[in-house]
Amino acid sequence: MATRISPKAANSSHSIAPSIVASPKSDIRVVLDDHYASKVFTSLSPVAGHVSITTKRLVAFESIQIVLLGQTKTSFDGMSAPQEITHTFLKMVMPVPESTYPVPRVLEPGETYTVPFNFVIPSQLTINACNHERLADQVQQHHLLLPPTLGGWERDDMGPRMARVEYAIKARVIRDDGDGRKVRVMEACHPINVLPASVEEPPLSVSDSDNLYRMSKTKTLRRSLLATRYGRITAEAIQPGPAVLSPDGRRVMTHPMAHIRLTFEPEESKSSSSARPVLLPGIKSVSAKLAAHTFFSSGTISSFPNLGEWHGLYQLDRRGHYSTSVSLPPATFSEQPGWAPVNVAQQTTSSITRRDSGYAGSDSSSSSGVSIPSSSLSQSVPKLVFRNGQYHRVSQTEEQDDPKKPSQQQQTYTTTLSIPIALPTDKKTLVPTFHSCIASRVYALHLTIALAGSAGEKLALVVPVQVAVGSSSESASTNSPEFTETVATAAAAAEGGGSAESRSTTTTSGTGDQQEHDLPTFEEAAADAHLRPRVLHAPPEWQLRMQEERLQQQQQQQPQRRQGQAQGQLEQHMRGGFEGLVAARVYVEAACGRGCCT
Repeated sequence: MATRISPKAANSSHSIAPSIVASPKSDIRVVLDDHYASKVFTSLSPVAGHVSITTKRLVAFESIQIVLLGQTKTSFDGMSAPQEITHTFLKMVMPVPESTYPVPRVLEPGETYTVPFNFVIPSQLTINACNHERLADQVQQHHLLLPPTLGGWERDDMGPRMARVEYAIKARVIRDDGDGRKVRVMEACHPINVLPASVEEPPLSVSDSDNLYRMSKTKTLRRSLLATRYGRITAEAIQPGPAVLSPDGRRVMTHPMAHIRLTFEPEESKSSSSARPVLLPGIKSVSAKLAAHTFFSSGTISSFPNLGEWHGLYQLDRRGHYSTSVSLPPATFSEQPGWAPVNVAQQTTSSITRRDSGYAGSDSSSSSGVSIPSSSLSQSVPKLVFRNGQYHRVSQTEEQDDPKKPSQQQQTYTTTLSIPIALPTDKKTLVPTFHSCIASRVYALHLTIALAGSAGEKLALVVPVQVAVGSSSESASTNSPEFTETVATAAAAAEGGGSAESRSTTTTSGTGDQQEHDLPTFEEAAADAHLRPRVLHAPPEWQLRMQEERLQQQQQQQPQRRQGQAQGQLEQHMRGGFEGLVAARVYVEAACGRGCCT
């Protein structure tokens, strides 16, 4: 509802002296309720306020438009001027009731008009926000999620100036120019910062063609530069869980944990002397840094830019890639990790344990693991070898005499490193991982393992990590006393020695009873993300009926289609004379098939 204030009342507070009154100026402003410079909006957050309009002359207008805009902007250097591409993915228009407008629709000088508005940040975009071609349906699912603000934060958000994501409340006074064109008489803009809530994504399927990541690394170890090698070590990383930030992005609600599996293969001694003790490598430290990769393009992106080749050949659009990193606190080891010996021959005959898929209930007998010996599996599948152009079955004698088969005494040693990751939210603004139509942001964790007792050997891994933003309800649950007590209990159990999986307890609120739970290992947690039960919905009955009716119509139209083809062939052969008429009769009889055309 419009509120009019007299010129004297509007300017009495700004007057220098009682006899001097400042003349009003034409002005339009967007004022947000309870707003401050560092305020952050998230999904389903209300954005309320009003638009204040003041003029110094008569202004005829047609309507007042208040919109919430979300735009992605990318820019590239051109020959004469930079080229800027703008993609509007969000446009919400606030309806202004007719009772708000003055009659007639003329803004009088010296009066202040107030128009309230109220928006709600959506949790997802409409399907029209991404209507370009895509290589997979998963790409559109990501493009229909709100991207976070990029480039408008007080602290560094590790993004370039060539890629920006902006949210703003815009107010416009529009007038009809007479020939059907709309003219903006006045316009005001108020930017806002948005961090939309996001969910945990499944682990990426990283292949050798994905140049951005390196999940494993193998190196040969030597005591010195000129010494002989004494073994080979392989480091394999598992993608950690997401780093979940609070809705305002100022603290980390869930810290990720990086897990690295090390496998050491000692070099076999060629001398016939007695067996010497195995020299196991030591771990000096593990350094880490977080790299932010921003991808942007002048055209639409049809795939995930962090997977595969981003700068490919034969591309019509211009593409850019900007990366920067920040160092994380290194992890040092007061005690060397324990290496567990594993016999190579035993690995082939170890049992394969099938875990519960999650479909059976806790009372079902099928929920327990089923162990199947690998030896029985290998015996059921015969081994074949290609000789003289044919496949022959390998006998047990030939298999035992195979020189490539590992010996029973050969052993490898394995250990697992668990490295906590502390994100620098006090220095940087970490926007969540997102993929939009012309810009994307992903994060990669660089881990460097320095080995002790080797000739400066280091193992470098690059692991993908997701940065997500929790909802307001999750933030409230993490601040509850029950959550704090549970975390403190788990931390005390871990510091008290032993395995946290067998010592942690969960306190049930209201009862005071403690129940012991075995926490899953990181291998199980990674497998749970892949083995999560999927629900398949049967199609509704009306859809099945439509399919049946469509099949019946196709069956009814099939004889008519055959008769039409036969008639066309008949006319074609009749033009060819007598021989064509005989051929046409034979064709009609074959098409009819009922014997009535003879």
